[in-house]
Amino acid sequence: MSADLDQLVLSLAQRARAAALVLATVPRSAKDAALRQLADLIESSQAELLAANERDLAGPDAAVLSAAARDRLRLNESRIKHLAESVREVAALPDPVGDLLEETRRPNGLLIRKVRVPIGVIAIIFESRPNVTVDCAILCLKSGNASILRGGKESFHTNTALAVLITRALVAAGLPADAVQLVPTTDRSALTSLLKLDTYIHCVIPRGGEGLIRFVAQNSTIPVIKHYKGVCFVYVDRAADFAMAEAITLNAKVQRPSACNAAEQLLVHRDVAAQFLPAIARALHANKVQLRTDAAAAAILAPVGIPTQPATAEDYSTEFLDYVIAVRVVDSIDAAIATINRDSSNHSDAIVTADEAAARRFLAEIDSATVYWNASTRFTDGFEFGYGAEIGISTDRLHARGPMGLRELCSYKFIIEGTGQVRG
Repeated sequence: MSADLDQLVLSLAQRARAAALVLATVPRSAKDAALRQLADLIESSQAELLAANERDLAGPDAAVLSAAARDRLRLNESRIKHLAESVREVAALPDPVGDLLEETRRPNGLLIRKVRVPIGVIAIIFESRPNVTVDCAILCLKSGNASILRGGKESFHTNTALAVLITRALVAAGLPADAVQLVPTTDRSALTSLLKLDTYIHCVIPRGGEGLIRFVAQNSTIPVIKHYKGVCFVYVDRAADFAMAEAITLNAKVQRPSACNAAEQLLVHRDVAAQFLPAIARALHANKVQLRTDAAAAAILAPVGIPTQPATAEDYSTEFLDYVIAVRVVDSIDAAIATINRDSSNHSDAIVTADEAAARRFLAEIDSATVYWNASTRFTDGFEFGYGAEIGISTDRLHARGPMGLRELCSYKFIIEGTGQVRG
């Protein structure tokens, strides 16, 4: 790695740290003013954003992407409008900085308060999703954190155009321009250098494929919040309402199959498999979904003419991110719970049932970040949870899990007030 590139990355981190110290104490009004300005700029700059995005889509790096990845890269009028809405929604959310978490008066008179504070400097490493540029910038800003954004080379022009708007909004609100910085190169060695700057950067959040996330986790000296993949399950219990189960399964699989919260696995209780599987298989097939089945499911579907493909062992723990779903028949809710806890990625899993006792067991025993009863896994999303946006969906257990909003981007500190106490 060249000395110039090394110095560039170091400078980004140093300036981000300086900005973070300012952001930690700025009033909510200044942060919200920057967010509202950014929302207006996104809407008024639609033509420029679409042009930059088309330049990325026409480039050689985008040409080799899968259909799902190209979909994540693409901006359109609707997605730009959604971006602006998410910015305004975050502006309207309460500011978490300074929240009192605990307060204790000790016998010696010391007053101990535990208050929410920003983490500091957060680096977000992501692939072909330009909306992440905005989501991460606004959540970090609102929670008082400086951010360093490193997008994929396939979305470089779109990310650069968005970063320009973010800087304009910061300056207009009187906030440090360095509060949000985009790494201005696609050179992979810049990422390697960035991951070693634990003196200035306090947290790294990678968003993208499993390969990217493992690379970051293995090469970083900075704490990493990980989301390796979304192998999400829908389990149709023997007490399920079939119409509801079909609607939930279809939504979870086909509404946006490239999303990490899309269903990749379908489990059906043996007692209802012969009744339910033909209907859901027809519906999935009509939506161009390929079914990879175990022997029991294949035996039920073959006589009714639904095409299937034998599932491999690997299929049962794969994040397809495509119009593909693996289907298995299970003997009981015990088997369903054991299967999900073994094969899922602990992201989002759902049960469809009218049996409350079965549902409560599922919700309690499934070891995933989000668990659903009679609802689609597609709701695992910061916007849908009322966070305005999300910085990522953590499948870790420390310190955040599930969709990460403003509070998950904060740490805490203890503030102690005394009247001259000394320890004996």
